[in-house]
Amino acid sequence: MSGMTDTINLIVRHRVAAVIAVLILFPLVMPYQALAVNILIFGLYAVGFNLLFGYTGMLSFGHAAFLGVGSYLCGIAIVSFGVPWWAAIFVGVAVSALVGVVMGYLAIRTRGIYFSMVTLALAQIVYYAFYKAERWTGGENGLRGIKVEAFDVFGMKVDFLNPTTKYYVILVFVAAALWLISRVLNSPFGAVIEAIRENEKRTAACGFDVNRAKLVVFVLSATVCGLAGALRALHLSIVPIDSLHYLQSGQAVMMCLLGGMGTFFGPFVGAAVFLYLEDVTTAITTHWMAVVGVIFMVFVLFFPRGVWGSVLHWLNRRAAA
Repeated sequence: MSGMTDTINLIVRHRVAAVIAVLILFPLVMPYQALAVNILIFGLYAVGFNLLFGYTGMLSFGHAAFLGVGSYLCGIAIVSFGVPWWAAIFVGVAVSALVGVVMGYLAIRTRGIYFSMVTLALAQIVYYAFYKAERWTGGENGLRGIKVEAFDVFGMKVDFLNPTTKYYVILVFVAAALWLISRVLNSPFGAVIEAIRENEKRTAACGFDVNRAKLVVFVLSATVCGLAGALRALHLSIVPIDSLHYLQSGQAVMMCLLGGMGTFFGPFVGAAVFLYLEDVTTAITTHWMAVVGVIFMVFVLFFPRGVWGSVLHWLNRRAAA
């Protein structure tokens, strides 16, 4: 079994390259490209949420705020101010990080279910603010008119409207985010946030500033989710008000649990399972949420580690045998 152990260790050491290699080939196995793009974007959204929930142990019910703020600010920058699409992405990410600072500063003062409820309440305030700012956001109709014109890269014309091209353009930003997250997790700070997840009081007793670490990881999580939101705005060409709805926060939780919280690749697996099930069941019944809900309960009861988490556990047991 030493060969299997060496393979697992190699994948772990080069996990970013391994995930990107899978994502490069991913559109080839999807029924259509738009679904692949959705999974890529929501996988990144779940990765950002997993950084807070899976690695730090802080359950937020308000991460839709960052997805929505990233989408809206990216869209507003393009529609209202004529900012280039690539610069608009950074506008969405920056404002999401700023909202993360404010929400995080208020929320980390609480723990457990109180933390979850505070994040939910703050996210609903953000939802209401954008809903009422109809001049900028379109209100209940959402923000429309987000266009990405064809652009040149090293003399080659790139058509963003082509679904396959769009997927690989977005993958560039996703790959950069995964590299950053991997560096954070491999750093001493990554060890601190995992220690907070295991035993917050002991981590504080060891001399670490727990509140500061929690705020930093909260902002980093908000930044990644904001990037996912900005990319989603470019993908859809509109920003629906549902981007800020609490159901989007619930989807992040479901994707993490389905894929395997606290794992690097699990959020993408969870996003793929959730969105593929949604795509299949909506073609069969309008009550697709009930079907997905039953499947989710089965996974929680019988596969608590999630799909990818269970696979890793099985591989580690085989390697140790």
